[in-house]
Amino acid sequence: MLQKLARALTRRPKLVVLIAVLLMIPCFIGSAATKVNYDILTYLPPNMDSSKGEKLLENPFHNAATSMLIVDHMPADYTDSLRKSIEKVPGVTRAVWPSSTAGIQIPTNMLPDDIRKAFYSGNSTMMLIQFDKPGASQETMQAIKNIRKLCNKQCFLAGASAVVKDTKDLVDKEVPQYVIVAVVLSFIAMSLNMSSWLLPVAFLLDIGMAVTYNFGTNIFLGQISYITMAIAGILQLGVSMDYSIFLYNRYKEEQQNYDDNRDAMAVSIVAAFTALSGSSLTTIAGFLALCCMRLLLGRDIGIVMAKGVILGVLTVIFVLPALLLVLDKPIQKYQHKVIAPDCTRMNRFIIKHRKTFVVLFLLLFAPAIYAQVHAPVYYKLDRTLPQDLPSIVATNKLKKDYNMATTHFIIVHDSVGNVKLKELTDKVGKVSGVESVVSYSKLVSPDIPDFFVPQDIKDIAKKGGMQIIMINSRYDTATEQVNSQLGTLNNIVKSYDPQGCITGEAAMTDDMIKTSAVDFNTTNYISILAIFVIVMIVFKSLTVPIALVASIELAIFINQGIPYFTNVAIPFVAPTVIGCVQLGATVDYAILMTTRFREELQKGNDRKDAIIVAASTSDDSILASSLVLFCATLGVGIISRIEIISSICMMLARGAIISAVITIFVLPSILYMCEPIFAHTSLGWRNPLHRHEHLRKEKIRRY
Repeated sequence: MLQKLARALTRRPKLVVLIAVLLMIPCFIGSAATKVNYDILTYLPPNMDSSKGEKLLENPFHNAATSMLIVDHMPADYTDSLRKSIEKVPGVTRAVWPSSTAGIQIPTNMLPDDIRKAFYSGNSTMMLIQFDKPGASQETMQAIKNIRKLCNKQCFLAGASAVVKDTKDLVDKEVPQYVIVAVVLSFIAMSLNMSSWLLPVAFLLDIGMAVTYNFGTNIFLGQISYITMAIAGILQLGVSMDYSIFLYNRYKEEQQNYDDNRDAMAVSIVAAFTALSGSSLTTIAGFLALCCMRLLLGRDIGIVMAKGVILGVLTVIFVLPALLLVLDKPIQKYQHKVIAPDCTRMNRFIIKHRKTFVVLFLLLFAPAIYAQVHAPVYYKLDRTLPQDLPSIVATNKLKKDYNMATTHFIIVHDSVGNVKLKELTDKVGKVSGVESVVSYSKLVSPDIPDFFVPQDIKDIAKKGGMQIIMINSRYDTATEQVNSQLGTLNNIVKSYDPQGCITGEAAMTDDMIKTSAVDFNTTNYISILAIFVIVMIVFKSLTVPIALVASIELAIFINQGIPYFTNVAIPFVAPTVIGCVQLGATVDYAILMTTRFREELQKGNDRKDAIIVAASTSDDSILASSLVLFCATLGVGIISRIEIISSICMMLARGAIISAVITIFVLPSILYMCEPIFAHTSLGWRNPLHRHEHLRKEKIRRY
């Protein structure tokens, strides 16, 4: 069946290319229709109190997001007029300022102390703006854009929603730059290792189609995160390129056996399908391990990237052969010299000093693991953004003028009763670090009967049988102080209402810290186990996967431990992503060398000759593959102003090189020293190849 399909594909290459191009049209539409989520906090597990609280803010309070607008050195009538204009903006539920309840005529010094402290500081005043939809929704993003148009230069819009809006604008601006830089640097990297200037172009066109198909099919997910959108295409380019290289190398081999290039390509397709379907499994397993994160961001990245690898393999099998046949003559015309150093002497030196390299390998584990465990990590999301963004400037002003670093929202049931609610509010106000408390009892005197209070005033803090209490805290999000404060507040709330909850940026970040701590270990163990099993099946061995996985894990430990020595904090999600992706994407380097080592042994070569041949023939392919992944991610890491994207890409670039170095300089000695153990714990490790089997394996060798 596959042979017939391969023959059909190679007989009409122009038609195949045309169909591939036409398929991109619905994918462009699907990609444009796929929503992008710019708020990482929304990926928290829905069963957590902070997530439940966010849902309650959305319904019944229609306060799914809240921003703080600071109006500096402007008269009260301007602020009141601005408040009325803002309330007319679509997507805004209400704008809360003292004039909402007390009127503009009431002197500031006659307001209750808590209200005055919450809304005034020096010559500035603060307005709370509540949005009907979540902070990352299109409606809220548009509302923030419209609010900024109403404001003058003396107005500063702060809060998580404003940060999300600025993140969206920055990502939308930078993503095209990521693509251009990654393509250009990958082209340069491939040109160094390929004999034709047009060959990298053909590969990039094929992968470009695969990326388009991947992003177009994301519509079935409903939405993807901005991190996924920013790095998925770059990663797909970096990890899929060696599939294209394998197909082309096999095609060049088969050209010597056939007069018709189409026949040579048909045979190459069959061989590539068999080899790549197995080779890609480790990469797919690494990405799918991310789906086991409780933080749903991992599932987002994992599904998109695993799907991208599968589509990458399929386009290499079905589309790239047609592209290569169509461009065959130009590819042959524009040839150049290839930089391919002979590594035989280096590998002889490595094997000669094998004990030194193995001892070095073992000694590196302890400091690498220690550094990786103690590498500084941060969770504060606005730290990942440039400090000159309008929302960050406003947030810093909020901290300075109002000593308000973050805002908590307590949601409790009305059934607690007014007396108990007042006790709760008073206790909350006495908690260390609490600057001010805004609640129904603060807005409306307890002496006023409930039925006398206008409904629009009630709706601010009392609705659907629940009350909302807003707390301004002087402690920054993701600090020990605010986490301790949240613990104290939670104990108070639960003592009055066991079903009550606390939400807000700090509460959700605290839950994210607890979640990611578990996620890191879980996903790493799962990725190691999955890839261990795959390697065990490939080599029919109990010990080979230990050596290969340990080699790449050392590279991962070194990569993740470097921030400890440089004292550079990395975003919390980076170690989890790197642990799975680097293992899945670069363990192929070790598999490639080990496969060739076993083949040389089966051909009758002794250990020394077998490992030297295996290492020398594999080094070029390992360097080519790692260099493409390095270049594709390095450029993005350098130019991105969003630190969470920059850190992930820089660590992936660094990880590709470290994995290649470990594989080239250390793995040969490990394979040589452990070969007797492999022979006794593997099925058919040294079984001699029959002549026809030897010829078959020689042809389908990966590079």
